[in-house]
Amino acid sequence: MTPITGKVRTRHTDVAAWVQCPRCLHLVYGRRLDRNLNVCPECGDHRRMTAVRRLDLLLDPGTGEPLGLPVRGADPLGFVDSKPYPERLRAAREATGLREAVVCRRGAIEGNPVIVAAMDFGFMGGSLGADVGELITRAAETALRERLPLLIVTASGGARMQEGAVSLMQMAKTSQALGQLDEAGVLTIALVTDPTYGGVAASYATLCDVIVAEPGARLGFAGPRVIEQTIKERLPEGFQTAEFLREHGMIDVVCPRAGLRPLLGRLLSIGTRSPVPGTGALDAGAPAPGTITVGAGAPAPDPWRTVREARDVARPTALDYFVRVLDVFEELHGDRLSGDCTAIVGGLGRLDGIPMVVIGQQKGNTLAELNARNFGMPTPSGYRKAARLMRLAAKLGLPVLTLVDTPGAYPGREAEEQGQAVAIAENLRLMAGLPVPIVTVVTGEGGSGGALALAVANRVLICSNAVYSVISPEGCAAILWKDAAAAPRAAAALRLTAGELLALGIVDTIIPEPEGGTAGAPDLAASRLRDAVLGALRELLGLDPTEIVRRRRARFRAFGT
Repeated sequence: MTPITGKVRTRHTDVAAWVQCPRCLHLVYGRRLDRNLNVCPECGDHRRMTAVRRLDLLLDPGTGEPLGLPVRGADPLGFVDSKPYPERLRAAREATGLREAVVCRRGAIEGNPVIVAAMDFGFMGGSLGADVGELITRAAETALRERLPLLIVTASGGARMQEGAVSLMQMAKTSQALGQLDEAGVLTIALVTDPTYGGVAASYATLCDVIVAEPGARLGFAGPRVIEQTIKERLPEGFQTAEFLREHGMIDVVCPRAGLRPLLGRLLSIGTRSPVPGTGALDAGAPAPGTITVGAGAPAPDPWRTVREARDVARPTALDYFVRVLDVFEELHGDRLSGDCTAIVGGLGRLDGIPMVVIGQQKGNTLAELNARNFGMPTPSGYRKAARLMRLAAKLGLPVLTLVDTPGAYPGREAEEQGQAVAIAENLRLMAGLPVPIVTVVTGEGGSGGALALAVANRVLICSNAVYSVISPEGCAAILWKDAAAAPRAAAALRLTAGELLALGIVDTIIPEPEGGTAGAPDLAASRLRDAVLGALRELLGLDPTEIVRRRRARFRAFGT
């Protein structure tokens, strides 16, 4: 924002009495802007913040403790442009009151201990030099030593040119430090602020487990000006903004500044497995009341009628269940490659106090929702998003719950070009060896490999009016009977109903649906699903990772023998 006239003093710094927002051009009173956390009250434009004020905003009052890390202030090249590099450093220190472009502290967010490294764009554009790389690395090493999550707040124009190849090496050095936290199972979160470019974007800013960004924050390797000047390419509107990047699968959450502390608190609480007392309503290993675990106890409905019931658009979706079943749910987005498939949703949650990763295939209850979610048919980016979340579960030691409801993987040209078969195959292999408990519930349609890609689990449950099959009845009828009208006959032959699947050993438990189906009583349906999942989880949570994997592999090894 552009200062207009005069200054007023706040508890943080001197601010202009009036400033003009560069986006909407409104004049904003300086004190009002300060109270609004440097966010324009007219258009929501997020103005830059100093690292110190950022830490004051994020950390619980009274918890910020400097890490006391040394700053050398080296000049490895003896660099001089219009003035010697040491003079530029001195000027930056005088202007900001900081020793370098990052401030590192130990503190807490919503009561959750954390190590924070916050960058300051006001210090030489937040450039990544040797001291910045060393401070980020030492903060990561402190997090590793103390087994505390690491939060990095990014704001940078890129690597520091005055330090040449030494600054370039900081990308590898900091990435290595993040890798060590991955190996140790320590949660990492990046908070991307405007702007974050170059060497910072291509190292620790995008290597964290969860990437949160402020609205409008720009993130990229090459800035728009560089791209336009280098290859003369015209860039789309909003290019490299947080919203653009979430749509393209690169970040998890876009969160306004006022909501950052509670959001980060929830993520830290779940991701660090902080204990929350559960209800303890079910004994370990005890099946949920009313569930069916033997084939003889399952009803024998008309298969074709069950298929139509499973496809009823009024049935609860994955998100409906997550909202009703979980104590808390934070949705995460993107495959970190190219997209954020809307037919698969997932994130971090708590079930009866148990922190976990949840993933589901999402349809919709209206035509507009179905179109927006691709009718629940995932693309490769959806399966890769699910794989990313499952790897996060493995790193953090969290159980996984998956909800299956899809007619099948999306069969379009784009999906084939992006490797649909490869994405499904990689999920099958990944799930088979994932060292944490996995529970799957088939809540509607379980269609072919598109369903199985989320269902290689220790326990597979199914709602009583759901179906699970190698192919749709219509597809089977068209291929084998040469007549799509033979779909009811094919449905009976495929043995795809819950009772028949239980008898075959494909599923372990049937969850009875309310009288009239789940659509008419979604809360009761969710309550039954919740109890059934808890019953399965509590049997598995006491097992060590080797036994969890052994049992899962043995389960699938037995089919066909």
